[in-house]
Formats: sequence, structure tokens, C-alpha cells
Amino acid sequence: MLLSSTLPSSDLSAHQRRSGDSSRSRLIMSRIDYCNSVLAGLPQSIAPLQRVQNTAARLVFKLGTREHVTASLLQLYWLPVRWRVQFKLCCLMHSIFHGRCPDYLSNIVRPVDLSRSRAGLRSSSTTNFVMPLLRTKCGESALSHAGPAAWNALPEDMRAVSDSMLFRKRLKTHFLVLLLTFVDYC
Repeated sequence: MLLSSTLPSSDLSAHQRRSGDSSRSRLIMSRIDYCNSVLAGLPQSIAPLQRVQNTAARLVFKLGTREHVTASLLQLYWLPVRWRVQFKLCCLMHSIFHGRCPDYLSNIVRPVDLSRSRAGLRSSSTTNFVMPLLRTKCGESALSHAGPAAWNALPEDMRAVSDSMLFRKRLKTHFLVLLLTFVDYC
């Protein structure tokens, strides 16, 4: 009631549309994000989720099926699904690095500085995690490999951020800049 008395009727309908779009967006993205980190390293499994995300962006912006959706994803601040998976892996590794996760997760990965074979090397003072040797291509999707691969690819100054919310903001900005670079390059 208070909202309707403070906004003109035309602004109220625009406000309701925006809030409706954002609630639908949150619902769509929560469904896409649900357990998608298990798809790390499996690009063919991500394609159906990417089609759902593209369709959702087309619905929000009322685009045709033949129109490019990348600019719409950027306007919505949505990362493509494969980068959303990397985002979630990096956030999980951030929690592991700062000791804010259960022991069963932190026991899966190992920081480089705890490796006995690297004692005294410059790499022992980094924030990297050890990448295990793989025997099969399928092993790339395991957290023990995909997590350190995503974490080690981040810039060192970003990995040094201890605040979780600040890390998430900077990480999303980092990925959006990469997406812009990728879009400009293509």
C-alpha cells in the first residue's frame, strides 16, 4: 500500500515488472546452479543447461530464437554456465583455503606449501593447491583436480582476499571481464 501511494501508477507497473523479472531470474538461476559443479570438466553435459539459460535470457528480453543472447547475459550479469561452474569451484576452494569448510572437503585437496617435495622452493610460499596426476580424462571432473585447477588459474591478489563476500564480488567481476574480452575477440 505504501509503495502504491509513493509511486505514480506507470512507475508502479514498471517497478512490479522489474521485481517480477528479478524474482524469475533468481528462480531460474537457482535451478541452473543446483549441483552444476559436478559437471566441471564435462562440457557436453553443460550444453542443455546453457540452452535453458539462453532461453531464460530470451524470455526476459523478449528476443527471437535467432538473436544472439550474449549481450543479454551481460546485461543480466549472468555468467555462462561453464563459468558459473568455475565460479562455484573457486568459491568452494576459497572456503577450503580459509578453513571455512568441513574436514571431508579440505582433506580432498592439498595446499602446495604442505607438500614435502616442495619445501624450500618459491612455489611453497604461494596460495596454490597441488594438482594430482590423472590416469584418465574422467578424473578432470573430480574436485581433487577441478578445484585446484580453477583456483590456481585465478590471479594471486584475488586469492589473497579473505572476506567471502568481497571475494565473490571480485570473482564475478573477473569472470565478466573475461567474458567481455572473449566477446570482443570473437
